[in-house]
Amino acid sequence: MGSLGTLSRHEDIECKTIDGITIRGWLFPVAGRAPAIIMSHGFNCVKEMTLPDIAEYFQSLGYNVLLYDARSVGASDGMPRNQLNPLQMAEDLSDIITHVSTLQSVDPRRVLLWGMSFGGMVSGCTAAIDHRIKGVIMVCPLLSFVRLDRRKAVFKQCIKDRVSQSRGNEPFSLQPFTPQGDNPAGFGGAGGPGGIEAYNLMQSAAQLDHPTFRDRIALQTYVKMALARPKELLEMIDGVPVMMIIPELDDISPPEEQREAFEKLQTPKRMYWARGAGHLSIMTGDGCVDILKATNQFCQDALNGAVE
Repeated sequence: MGSLGTLSRHEDIECKTIDGITIRGWLFPVAGRAPAIIMSHGFNCVKEMTLPDIAEYFQSLGYNVLLYDARSVGASDGMPRNQLNPLQMAEDLSDIITHVSTLQSVDPRRVLLWGMSFGGMVSGCTAAIDHRIKGVIMVCPLLSFVRLDRRKAVFKQCIKDRVSQSRGNEPFSLQPFTPQGDNPAGFGGAGGPGGIEAYNLMQSAAQLDHPTFRDRIALQTYVKMALARPKELLEMIDGVPVMMIIPELDDISPPEEQREAFEKLQTPKRMYWARGAGHLSIMTGDGCVDILKATNQFCQDALNGAVE
């Protein structure tokens, strides 16, 4: 991936949500008033993981790029730590759009969203309610969270933790994936190859010693995920062009589910079927150059109102 971009600079940036939480990220700026792409990372990931190379690539094409840590994750504020709330994150992204639109190098009428996995889902949910953006790219979006056969047990654990917190105890946290690739909610390919991939990703991040990464999530994350209905929200996108990039061999977010969600979109749309690609390899494998070129073409078409 490193050969795709040019040697570039980024700067630290902060913005506030309407409830006063500070979101921190990296801005990859370009000269002049140019389009901006806001990039959202995957589940419990931090901005240092994989995406900087992609941000540099888009920067080299003349886009401002903001790559940020979600609320409660990485360098961003928010408590409890690593409590991932899809709907809150979608609202936060609207506040990030507002901030990015005020930057000197950004044309506020030409802002796009790009998200991968969990971040792809969040970006799509934001597009359902915030029509200021010119387009959204969803890379292998994660769309289902709590498996039917796990609901009773995981909700029982969550309520027990909630009662414990009401008595003044700290929120319970756990690894997102066990060494066997499992988790209480059964999401993300749990118990199979996808779950093991996800576990290995978290282990790699810990070994790379990203300073703000934590291989933990708050248990209440599962409640927040259960209450979200991303597929229903995606059907509400109206007039905002969508590009969905679907890996053929995705073991974390079923390709059939992604494709079904794409087919139900009632907005200008474009699909890229990434043959031979997996969930975690899609932006680092041999086919990523073609994917990035297709994404840039979509961005240009979306900015010019040419997506059908």
